[in-house]
Amino acid sequence: MTKENFIAAQQGQKLTLEFVLRWLVRDDMVPEAEAERLLQTHKSAHVHPLVIVGEQKWRNALPPNKILTIEFLTEWLAAHLGMPHFHIDPLQLNFGGIANIVSKSYAERLKIMPVKAGEGEVTIATAEPFVTDWVAELERVLNLKIRLVLASPLDINHYLPEIYSLAQSVQLANKAKTGQVIGVQNFEQLVELGKNKNLDANEQHVVTLVDWLFKYAFEQRASDIHLEPRRDLGIVRFRIDGVLHQVYQLPSSVTNAITNRIKLLGRMDMVEKRRPQDGRIKTVSADGDEIELRLSTMPTAFGEKLVMRIFDPEILVKNFADLGFSREQTALWNDWTRQPNGIILVTGPTGSGKTTTLYSTLKQLATPEVNVCTVEDPIEMVEPAFNQMQVQHNIGLNFADGVRTLLRQDPDIIMVGEIRDVETAEMAIQAALTGHLVLSTLHTNDAPSAITRLLELGVPPYLLSATLLGVMAQRLARTLCPHCKAKGEISDETWQELVSPWKAVKPAQVNVATGCLECRMTGYRGRTGIYEMLPLSAEMKKLLVKDAELNKIKALARREGMKPLRLSGAEKVAAGLTTAEEIIKIAPPLD
Repeated sequence: MTKENFIAAQQGQKLTLEFVLRWLVRDDMVPEAEAERLLQTHKSAHVHPLVIVGEQKWRNALPPNKILTIEFLTEWLAAHLGMPHFHIDPLQLNFGGIANIVSKSYAERLKIMPVKAGEGEVTIATAEPFVTDWVAELERVLNLKIRLVLASPLDINHYLPEIYSLAQSVQLANKAKTGQVIGVQNFEQLVELGKNKNLDANEQHVVTLVDWLFKYAFEQRASDIHLEPRRDLGIVRFRIDGVLHQVYQLPSSVTNAITNRIKLLGRMDMVEKRRPQDGRIKTVSADGDEIELRLSTMPTAFGEKLVMRIFDPEILVKNFADLGFSREQTALWNDWTRQPNGIILVTGPTGSGKTTTLYSTLKQLATPEVNVCTVEDPIEMVEPAFNQMQVQHNIGLNFADGVRTLLRQDPDIIMVGEIRDVETAEMAIQAALTGHLVLSTLHTNDAPSAITRLLELGVPPYLLSATLLGVMAQRLARTLCPHCKAKGEISDETWQELVSPWKAVKPAQVNVATGCLECRMTGYRGRTGIYEMLPLSAEMKKLLVKDAELNKIKALARREGMKPLRLSGAEKVAAGLTTAEEIIKIAPPLD
């Protein structure tokens, strides 16, 4: 029987295990004996055949012998049947729009799921490609053309109930009416007489929406959740691997209700909407891991913007190699942090991983024999091994006062969240002079700039020379997705842009980003650190004068072997971990 006749014979019937196995054998992907054994032993008619085959974890008999996953099998079957394959990405679904196309009961009965609504057309995913008698009837009812696509049966089962549940929660939350919330919410609020859009944050449907928000953020490996009010709606965005992705649009009233609910969980003042607030929530992921969220609100023209930074405790158990340190950098960092006293500075912009580096370091140093104290603004992650104090500006407790207090607490190691002024810098130096190891952060472009920044603040050069052990600048670079990275070449122009004016040998071959479902078609998955480490040698200390020249400090540092951020990044490119374009984007150019 020809392929066309065989497919035609299946029309109107559910997909069978025999059909799938016969075509896998015909394509030389599965041995006939294995297929026969599975056909004889598996009799359940309630499990989708692609799920049954996917659960076997068979390797494709054809090179490169990848595992036959359900997603791969779905794509393979779609190609055989001449149907478009569709990967269901929850971040790309317009829940409200697609839930209105067909009822939940109708979708569940046919195992179909609307995934996209366009002009005059709706895309519907199915896992039963031969059961299509409903298409003509639904086209007539909707007066829309239906584009049928094949999707993974597991994805349809997983997301189908969720889109209807979420859409219903949004709908119910939008209809709710409660008393007026005190405070200015929107500079351009449209006053509709007789209509009140403010919500009670304790309503069950709002609780459902907040739970959904956290669940998806954890699933998608988001580092931050943004809730941003606009004139007529609210926007939800996730930051994944350093890049923001828009997730969902909500009615303004629902956005306000979600913000209120999260403020309640974070023990923040729900009535106060005119001034920024900070809070924190500790919750548990679906896997049972504790996750901490740091909350920050900001009044904007259209209401309160809420940003939640997600801290995964797993990062504290990572070793320095996992953070991206080379062997030489690990040895030098360990040498600095094992000193009994002195100051170590970590520098870089916001979001460059400074906190992760410091917490991971302190976690290793915090043995039962050592007293580790921190003063932070705010406390990023609560860690039982440290004694952590938060800056309280409203009662006059700043960094300098915090360090002054810590010095009376018999500390061995002190971490100062950030050096922002000369008073904090002098207190940190005083702590180092009196026999303590001090770690802190600064916001500068590179390591040598941290020295001139402290001198410009007014720190006496002789004190800096006596206490500074070293400075490390860092950035976070996206790493190539291990599932789809491919061998490629780097052009002479790109390599020159990366390393110029330094002379570095261009690698013959590098890895390039291609994009797959695992990395959301970006080509990148996860991030690693790149580091620039500046130790203070005797020669370097001679340059620490009141009007120190940054260029001279940089020149000497590089003569003494300091590897700039760009070159550290270039090594990661040569090792196939990331791309030159990524390093050029995040690291300052060489001069």
